[in-house]
Amino acid sequence: MSVCNPTTLQELAVQSLLRNEASTISALEYLPINFFPPVFKEAFIGRHMELLKAMLVAWPFSYLPVGALMKTPDVELLQAVLDGVDILQTQKVRPRSWRLGILDLRNMNQDFWDLWAGRDWNCSTETESNAQLCNELRQGLKVVTELSLSSHLKEHQACLLHWAKHRKDCVQLCCVKMKICDSPIEIIKGVLDIFPPDNIEELELYTNQVQPFLGHIAPHLGRMTRLRKLNFCKLKFLKHLSIDGIYFHPDHMQLLFGCLKSPLETLIITLCHLSQSDLKQLSQCQGICQLRHLTFSNVVLSSLGVPHLRVLLENTADTLQTLELVECWMEDSHLSALLPALSLCSHLTTVNFCDNKFSTAVLKKLLQSVANLSNMTVEFYPAPLECYDPLGSVLVEKFAQLCPELLDILCAKRQPKTILFATDVCLECCTRCFYDTEARLCQCWQ
Repeated sequence: MSVCNPTTLQELAVQSLLRNEASTISALEYLPINFFPPVFKEAFIGRHMELLKAMLVAWPFSYLPVGALMKTPDVELLQAVLDGVDILQTQKVRPRSWRLGILDLRNMNQDFWDLWAGRDWNCSTETESNAQLCNELRQGLKVVTELSLSSHLKEHQACLLHWAKHRKDCVQLCCVKMKICDSPIEIIKGVLDIFPPDNIEELELYTNQVQPFLGHIAPHLGRMTRLRKLNFCKLKFLKHLSIDGIYFHPDHMQLLFGCLKSPLETLIITLCHLSQSDLKQLSQCQGICQLRHLTFSNVVLSSLGVPHLRVLLENTADTLQTLELVECWMEDSHLSALLPALSLCSHLTTVNFCDNKFSTAVLKKLLQSVANLSNMTVEFYPAPLECYDPLGSVLVEKFAQLCPELLDILCAKRQPKTILFATDVCLECCTRCFYDTEARLCQCWQ
C-alpha cells in the first residue's frame, strides 16, 4: 500500500502564481515574503524569464544564491538574472521591499534552497543585523562568483565577463575562487582587470609555463591581499623562478616553495618585503638546497632576517655559483654575520654586493673571505663609506687611492679577473663609477 503525500496549500499557491505570470509580476510588491524563495526556485526551474527578472528587482532579502539553482551553466538563465540586475540599477525609485545586497553566482549545494524555501518567514521579516545590511546597501550590489579558466572562454563565462566589463562602476564584482588551467595570458589579464584581485581568496594554477606565466601576472598576484589558499600544479620541471614586487602573507612563502617537485637552480627576488618568517621558511625549503644562482635586489634584510640568510647560504654552499645581494640595506653587522657562511661557498664565480653600506674595515674582511674562492671570475663591491662626504657625494681622489689597497688583498691570494668597486655616482659625469682593475684607475662605466 503506497502513501501519497498530498500537495500542500503553499505548493498549490506557488503553481497558481506561475500559471498567472503577468498578474504575479504586477502584484510582487504585495507577495508575502515567505513565498519569494519557493516561487523564485520554481520560476528558475520552469524558465519563467520575465518573472525571474521581476523577482530579482523586488527581492526582499539581502542575499540571493542563484548559482545554487544552476546545476549546469545556462546562458539564457544567467542573462535573465543579469538583465534583472540592470533593471534594478536603472530604477530611480527602488521597490519598497527591495533589500538585495549580494547576488551569489557560485555553484553551491542546492539543498540550501530546499531548506530556505521551507523556512517560516512569517515570524520575522529578516533576522540578520540591520547595521550590516545598511553597510552592504551603501556599498552597492555585490556580485560574487567563482571562475575556472581554460584554453578558451565558455559561453556562459563570456556572457558574464561581457556584462561585468561594462558594470564595474556600478556593481561590486567579486571572484573569491579562481582556477587557471593553461589559459592564454590575454584572457587572464582581462578577467583580473574586471574582477579585482584583492577579492580572490583561493587561487589554483595549472600551467607548464610557470616562469613566463608568473612574470605576466605578478602585478596582479601582488594585489591579492586576501589570498589564503594558493595551489601551484605542474611545477615538476620548474628550474628558474623570479619573484618581483610581491607581498607575501604569512605562510604563503612556505606554500609556494612547498609545491616544488624538483630543486630550483635560479631564484631571483626583487622589490619584495620579506619578513623574518619568510626568510626562515626559505632557508629550510628543500626545493632550493641545490641552488646555483641566488639574487636579492631591493630586498630589505633586517638584523632578524640575516641569521636565516646565513643558514640559506650554508645549505646551498656546495652548489651556489652566483650570489647577488644588491641594494639590500646591508650594514657592517649584517655582512659580518654572513662572512663565515660565504667562505664555505667554494663554487662561487660571481658576487655582487653593490649599493650596500660597508665600512673600509668590514669590506676588507669581505675581500679576505672571498680571496680563497679560486673559481671567482666577476666581483662587484660598493665603495666604502669613508669615500663619501657628509652630503653623500663621492670623494673621488680618496676613492681612487683606496681601490688599489683593496685590490691587493685579493691579489695576495689569487689574480682577480674582473673586479669592480662601485660608487653611487661619479662627480665627473654623474653616472655610476667603477674602478678598473687592469688600468688601476677610477673610470666611469656605463
